[in-house]
Parts: sequence; C-alpha cells; structure tokens
Amino acid sequence: MDIPFEQARVLGALVEKERSTPEYYPLTLNSLTSACNQKSNRDPVTSLTESDVQGALDALRRARLVGQVTGAGSRAVKYRHALAEAWGLGEPELSALAVLLLRGPQTVGEIRSRAGRLFPFDSMEAVEAILVSLAGREEPLVRALERRPGQKEARF
Repeated sequence: MDIPFEQARVLGALVEKERSTPEYYPLTLNSLTSACNQKSNRDPVTSLTESDVQGALDALRRARLVGQVTGAGSRAVKYRHALAEAWGLGEPELSALAVLLLRGPQTVGEIRSRAGRLFPFDSMEAVEAILVSLAGREEPLVRALERRPGQKEARF
C-alpha cells in the first residue's frame, strides 16, 4: 500500500507516541506536528507545518485510519490512529510499521533495535516473521527491497 509521505509520517508519529508516551496520547494538532518534525528517530527530518499535518489528518480520517477524540474538560481536538482496527494489527506489527513509517527502508536488525522501545522483539526471526506477514497480506503493508551494494541484508 502506497501512502503519501506526510500521511505516513503522521501515522508513524501517532503509533510511536501511543507506545512511547501513552500519558500524552491521543495528540493535539500542535503536539502531532512536533512529533512529525522531531529531530531524533526520523529520516528524513522534516519541517511540516500544522497545515501540512492537518491535510494529512483529513485524508487519513476519510480513509478511516485516524479518528478524532474529544473528552470531557478537553478544549482541544486530539487525534488517534485506528490502524489496529482498520488493518487488524497487533503490537508487534504496529511497532515494526511505525519504525518503517518514521525512518524509511531498514534491515531486519535495524528494525529490531529501533523498535525495541515500542515492542521488545525476542529475536531477528520474530521481526522477520512480522515483516513477511505484513508483506504477504492481500494488500501488502511492506515489501522487501533489493540489497544495496556493499550491504549483506535486504531492507524492508
């Protein structure tokens, strides 16, 4: 499944923040924009505007991949992802997908180490099994890429 860069960044940031800072999740537009533009754990580092993020959110809401949350006593609209429900994903799948959405193509080892704070994968084989499962869906969510010259592992 190919989604535009801004939408991928928004989804990745929502999943990451749900896992790494649940006390601040769901996110306001302002906090989501900051999450999309943070300088660590992102490749490339971006300078998305609130308007860019709002446009991505609007498209993702139409696709039923993001929902709005309004709570008692909360003045600001907050946003949450709906990937678990929409695509039937569990914690391991969401964690691997978030790392890919935020950092682009990576090897199995890179995904395992970078997803560690989101989900503790037991082994490289466990990560690879998740990636194969995501790639083997009727509408694949990831795909294996050819090895780059000088690299011994394929990237996803």
